[in-house]
Amino acid sequence: MMQAHETPMDSEDIPTNLSANPHFQSVVDRAVSRRGFLRSGTGLSAAMFLGLGGGLAGCAATGKPSASQPLMGFQGIAASTADELRVAPGYSARVLAPWGTPLLDGAPAFKGDGSENAAAQALQVGDNHDGLHFFALDGKNDEGLLVVNHEYCTVDKKSGAYTWLFGHEGQKAREQWSPEHVRKSMNAHGVSVMHIRRNSNGAWDIVPGSRYNRRITAQTDMQLTGPAAGDALLRTKADPTGTRAQGTFNNCGNGFTPWGTYLTCEENFNNYFGTTAGQDLRSPEQKRYGIAAKRSTFQWEAHEPRFDYVKEPNESNRFGWIVEIDPFNPTSTPKKRTALGRFKHENAAFALSKDGRAVVYMGDDQANDYIYKFVSDGKYVKGGDNSRLLDSGKLYVARFDAGSVEGDFAGTGAWLLLDKQANPALLAYAQLPNQAAVLVNARIAADIVGATKMDRPEWVSVHPQTGEVYVTLTNNSSRTQADEANPRAKNVYGQIVRWREAGGDAAAQQFEWDIFVLAGNPIVHPDREDLRSGSANVTADNTFNSPDGLAFDPYGRLWIQTDGKYSNKGDFAGQGNNQMLCADPVTKEIRRFFVGPKEAEVTGITWTPDCRTMFINIQHPGEEGDSHWPDGGQRIPRSATVVITKDDGGVIGS
Repeated sequence: MMQAHETPMDSEDIPTNLSANPHFQSVVDRAVSRRGFLRSGTGLSAAMFLGLGGGLAGCAATGKPSASQPLMGFQGIAASTADELRVAPGYSARVLAPWGTPLLDGAPAFKGDGSENAAAQALQVGDNHDGLHFFALDGKNDEGLLVVNHEYCTVDKKSGAYTWLFGHEGQKAREQWSPEHVRKSMNAHGVSVMHIRRNSNGAWDIVPGSRYNRRITAQTDMQLTGPAAGDALLRTKADPTGTRAQGTFNNCGNGFTPWGTYLTCEENFNNYFGTTAGQDLRSPEQKRYGIAAKRSTFQWEAHEPRFDYVKEPNESNRFGWIVEIDPFNPTSTPKKRTALGRFKHENAAFALSKDGRAVVYMGDDQANDYIYKFVSDGKYVKGGDNSRLLDSGKLYVARFDAGSVEGDFAGTGAWLLLDKQANPALLAYAQLPNQAAVLVNARIAADIVGATKMDRPEWVSVHPQTGEVYVTLTNNSSRTQADEANPRAKNVYGQIVRWREAGGDAAAQQFEWDIFVLAGNPIVHPDREDLRSGSANVTADNTFNSPDGLAFDPYGRLWIQTDGKYSNKGDFAGQGNNQMLCADPVTKEIRRFFVGPKEAEVTGITWTPDCRTMFINIQHPGEEGDSHWPDGGQRIPRSATVVITKDDGGVIGS
């Protein structure tokens, strides 16, 4: 996720939602006494909320910690501002596959100065790694396919120049912008599929020449599937059928399915569309999705007419989807699943309903936008053909309601159906004439039905034992009204919200929610009655801001990654570089496990089946010019995948 650290703001921070729907903060204000919440620090009883009774009892039978064993066995570490990786004592972190690593046959070695051409970049690992997943080969712990998203190329927000893609020649490239520059940028986006194996020394390597190695870029052929496929809103001059899209980009977080496919999420696609017309000619729908009035961030429209919204008004409708990829079939065509709705997808968290239907939870990463859920019509069949399971189902958006008990920082909620025929509000709205229009313009449909505005919903994760769902709300600095009743109107720290579906069924239409942690900084704001200090489980030893990446491991540990302000001053003094923390969902204890290099986001998380190897990503190191990680010296910084292992060979986090 691209995160603003100075003005001008990122597009995610600028609300495009002009509806009168309630803000989540207003729900909280109606539900709670801030004094009561901060004193207790727990909201609802954790064990009661999680339905655990006495913790993670019953896990011991499968080798997981019992109720009498601590969930976290590592020592927390201090914040850091160093240009290096720091990890808990007893662990090691090593770099694997930085941007530019040769992947496909014929790929040149990375030169170190960003001078590779577009053709070379198409054969190398892409830029700005984000979500990822490890698919074991034949159940092995030492060999598998690592699928990695490449979200974007870093661009200076003031000059518009690419920061590192062209080495130190970013400004020159901007001034001499050419089709070759555009093609290189397009080839640095997308997805890498890497066949990796652990060698005799215990280190992981890419298997050269493997048939599985693959690059998927902004130019790769895609198939549009599901209810919106073929609709007039998806037809273009190049594709009059509305069923074949070209490329995927701004691939942020991810998901994965039990049938062995990868879900890559198209987030800030709006930043790739603009116009050379020199004036604002956007439709209301394009404005709602944040399409630039004139020139785009990445300047592709200068040489690729399909990215000019005036020349090809429907091209942007073909992005903002969840894309399903079969990593085990390198010749397969990625599928854009329109049934899951079009918005700025952060990630996709998979679950199964009690009757076996596929459920996908999704956040729309924009200030004042929404949380969604998809429930398939069909049921998952283990070992069967599930290739069309995500093409038919119901899409919902969340409404969060205040609870009846003051002081518990909790409430209830409902899933609102986004169905043209079944929801009277949508049936009466003529501007969305059919279900395809509802899915293409899911944000507008959510506005109409009364969803709750959230503080930039990021990653969603589902507890592996209880089914409770957690979501990071990274921040909402655009909300400027502050008063005694709404003291965090300018929410620079963020929070994590969780909910429990009615009856423990992922397909339920009602839920209960509470706030798991209110991020903050008690170093700067030591008065614990001040919401800026955070909830009681935030201390001087684990202070953080802007939770972003989020994932449960199979043992029930909650891993929290940040992409926030790293200035280490003002509101953010003492918080250092971005980091990864670990939390116990029952006790609410949080410990800092890992700290990344300068000016980088810590993102993406996956494990080998035995949980003895963790893979994460470091994105945009040195985005403001102050890093040389991982190569050191005066070399340009490179995003990269990092491998974390326990020195004694044990389970990560234990």
